[in-house]
Amino acid sequence: MAARKQYALSVFRIVTAVALLCHSNAILLAAPAITGSPTIERPKLLGWPRDVVPVKKPDLTERTANRVYDLHGSIDDCDLVFSTAGNYHMALRDLWYDVFLPVYASGLNLKNWFYTTSPPISPDQIANAHVSVGNFRSGCKPQVAVGPLSLMNELYTLGFTKGDHEAIIQNRGNVILVKAGNPKLISSEWDLGRDDVRVVTSHPKREPGSFGNYSNSIYNIALNDPYPPTGWDADRLFNAVFNNTWVTNKWLSGRRIHHREVPYSVSLKRADAGLMFYHLALHAKTTFPARFDIVPLGGSVDAPNPLPGNRVGVLHAVRIVGNWNAKQLDAQARLLQALKSPEFTGILNTYGLDRPSP
Repeated sequence: MAARKQYALSVFRIVTAVALLCHSNAILLAAPAITGSPTIERPKLLGWPRDVVPVKKPDLTERTANRVYDLHGSIDDCDLVFSTAGNYHMALRDLWYDVFLPVYASGLNLKNWFYTTSPPISPDQIANAHVSVGNFRSGCKPQVAVGPLSLMNELYTLGFTKGDHEAIIQNRGNVILVKAGNPKLISSEWDLGRDDVRVVTSHPKREPGSFGNYSNSIYNIALNDPYPPTGWDADRLFNAVFNNTWVTNKWLSGRRIHHREVPYSVSLKRADAGLMFYHLALHAKTTFPARFDIVPLGGSVDAPNPLPGNRVGVLHAVRIVGNWNAKQLDAQARLLQALKSPEFTGILNTYGLDRPSP
C-alpha cells in the first residue's frame, strides 16, 4: 500500500510540474540538472540545547529563523489549526486579527488556536498530528491547509482532503532583493551569473516549491530573452549560479524558512542578491527601507509585469478530513469563508498579491 501511494504521489508531482511549465505562450523548458550545492548560512549564534527533541515531523526549529527555547508546553486540544505556506504571512496576519477573529469567527469563542506560516508542512503535520518549535509542541491536527497545487495533489493522494481545493492567492512573479543602494549595480537576471555576485535562495531540498520556482524562472527568463549579453545563454547563466565550481560561496541558501533567511543573508552582506517572490521582497523593503532595494524581473517595483518565463505562483485552500466536533467544523467553514472574502482581497492587494485569474 505504501509503495502504491508513493508511486501515485510521484505521478502527481510529474503531471503538476509539466502543467506549470505549460501555463503560458512563452517558451518554457525544464531547467538543467543541478550538480552544484549551496553554502548553508550558519551565522555564529548560541545554539542552546533543547530540553525535548521531537521524534515526529514536522519540526520548525531553526536558530536563524524560529527560536523558542523559553516557552515550554504541549497543547493537544485545539479549536482551530491552520497549516499554510507562509510566504503571504503579512497578509494573513491582517486577515486573522482584523477580519477573521473579530468578524467571521465572532461568537465561536475560539480559545485554543494557532496557524503555521512556514514552508508547507501539512502532510507530516496531518499524519502525525504534531508540530514543534523549540521546547513547545502541539498534538493538534489542522482543519484547513493552504499551499501550491503540488501540495494539494499530495494531500489528495494521501487521502487527507475533503472536497475540491480552491485557488485563493496569486503572486506577481519573482524579483531580486539587493542591498540598499544596489552596490553591485545588479539590473537583470544576467548579473546573477557574474563572479562577484553571490546569490542566496531557499533551500533546494527543504523548500523545493519556492526553490523550483526561482531556479526555473531564472533559466526560463534567460531562455526567452531575445537579446542576451554577448557570450551568454540560459545554460551558461544557470550553471554559473547553481553549478559553479570556480567561485567559492557563489550560491548560498537558508536552512528552513527562506522568507526570513534570504533577507537576513542580504542584510548581513553575506549575499549580494536574493531571489524572492515580489510580495516577499516588497515586505522586506517596506519593513526595512534602509536595508533593501528591489530589482524587478519585468515591469517596475511599483507595477511588476513578469517577463516571459517568470513563474507566477498560485496558492490553493482545502478542507482536511478529521473527527471534528461541531465547533471545529464551524471554525473550518468560517476560515475558508474568510479566505475567500472581499476583505481579504483588499488585504492581498495591499501587500502586492492578487486573486487568481479566472
